[in-house]
Amino acid sequence: MLKISNVNKFFGDVQILDNISLSIEKSTIIGLAGPSGSGKSTLLRCIQKLELPDSGTIECSGRVGFMFQDFQLFPHMTVLQNLVYAPKLKDKTHDHYERAKIMLRDLGIAGKANEYPSSLSGGQKQRVALARSLMMQPEVLLCDEPTSGLDAAATLDVASLLKSVREKMNVTMVIASHDLDFLDKISDQIFLLKDGKLVDKNGKLALTS
Repeated sequence: MLKISNVNKFFGDVQILDNISLSIEKSTIIGLAGPSGSGKSTLLRCIQKLELPDSGTIECSGRVGFMFQDFQLFPHMTVLQNLVYAPKLKDKTHDHYERAKIMLRDLGIAGKANEYPSSLSGGQKQRVALARSLMMQPEVLLCDEPTSGLDAAATLDVASLLKSVREKMNVTMVIASHDLDFLDKISDQIFLLKDGKLVDKNGKLALTS
């Protein structure tokens, strides 16, 4: 599904990713842990091709969606307009509004369809960001700090929500977070980024299977 082979990434003279290799099977949830600046977001951005590795390869057999840490919702658009914006750019022949309404209903925020992002709580914005990502029907969903700024109750809500999405839509997920408790609740396997290297929770280097 997703194969990362010997990926290296530098910013100037600083090596952020050091020979990262990992294979991820379909419909699994992989947690990426580590402190700020450890390279979690950079690895996600390389998978999404928002950044290019300096060496190594990343192969993905399906469409990739990205949930940004700061949501990146369009403030001048309603929730519903945020959801249909990208699908309309890709395909102008279909009416995407009905599917967007179903998505909002399934994520428990149907009543927010005509509201603007400024009126939403952090947890509601996270649900809208998730719905917007899922509108593009990704096989792989990358989540960058999905619980950042959320309280304990909202964090549990996000964990339950992401597990539900995996079960209903068979989506593979790679979730970057500094919150190990959150990753423990949701992940099939957790890896740590340490000094640019990817290791498992026992400190062993992650290897491509």
